[in-house]
Amino acid sequence: MTIAVAGAGAFGTALAITLARAGRDVTIWGRDPEAMAEARQSGRMPRLAKAPLPDTLKITADAAIFGDARVVLLAVPAQKLGGFLSDHATALAGKPLVACCKGIDLATLTGPSGVIAQRVSSATAAILTGPSFADDIAIGLPTALTLACRDSAAGETLQEQLTTPTLRLYRTTDVAGAELGGALKNVIAIACGACIGAGLGQSARAALMTRGFAEMVRIATQLGAEADTLAGLSGLGDLALTCTSDLSRNYRYGVALGQGQSFDAGVTVEGAATALAMTQLGAQHGLDLPVTTVVNALVQGDQTVAEALQSLLSRPLKEE
Repeated sequence: MTIAVAGAGAFGTALAITLARAGRDVTIWGRDPEAMAEARQSGRMPRLAKAPLPDTLKITADAAIFGDARVVLLAVPAQKLGGFLSDHATALAGKPLVACCKGIDLATLTGPSGVIAQRVSSATAAILTGPSFADDIAIGLPTALTLACRDSAAGETLQEQLTTPTLRLYRTTDVAGAELGGALKNVIAIACGACIGAGLGQSARAALMTRGFAEMVRIATQLGAEADTLAGLSGLGDLALTCTSDLSRNYRYGVALGQGQSFDAGVTVEGAATALAMTQLGAQHGLDLPVTTVVNALVQGDQTVAEALQSLLSRPLKEE
């Protein structure tokens, strides 16, 4: 069975490496032919240069592989997913498509599963998400993720196909919970990074994580998710990792905001777009989103860190 990984960034490369190492027939696709040719020659991908590529891993820039694949892992940024699916809709039709990105599409205000349903309606949509860093997966450190698919039988098959000795997948049919947990935790990670960057301390970060998690649960359940899913790997687990580690892009971006410094524009920060999308969704659904609203204001440059802090601290007192 051929597994195609669409996207040769760090996470896509890490997944391809662990699957190939486990004996799966895997091809990784990147859109730049020169970069893919260089990776074949060097045995390494630029975005994950520390990890050698297994000899059995095939590398290509030819999109024809999607037509031959039995399963396609979509490791492209959330804001580019819709365009990718439209470009390759014919080849992807009728296949299991596993979104490995985290975010809310700004054009449609839906998660990856909704984008798949709109662009490739005949596909079986699934979400792979949870607490993970590409480096850990690539070097074989134990990692557990959530695999969400509304079709229980298809989800069970994908679980068997994508689990490896070092990558353990837990299955759920709560797609909304899995993708909202993965998207919203990035917003809270930006807030926590800004907190530390501004020198507000560990206690303030703990408070932000806690209240941020409560906000995640409130948003997700009102949008159809199950609360238990948010308490699992795709919610609380991912939140704990990304709010406390310098390896998290969203956290580092928040630190830069808190310090008043610029951030590398070439680094994908999904939480920034998600904060904007969720602010719009919140307005549509009448949701109370204090942390998300503040993060969006920070990202858009509408508030300083001091003003954002004041807006949170001045909220009415209430029971927890």
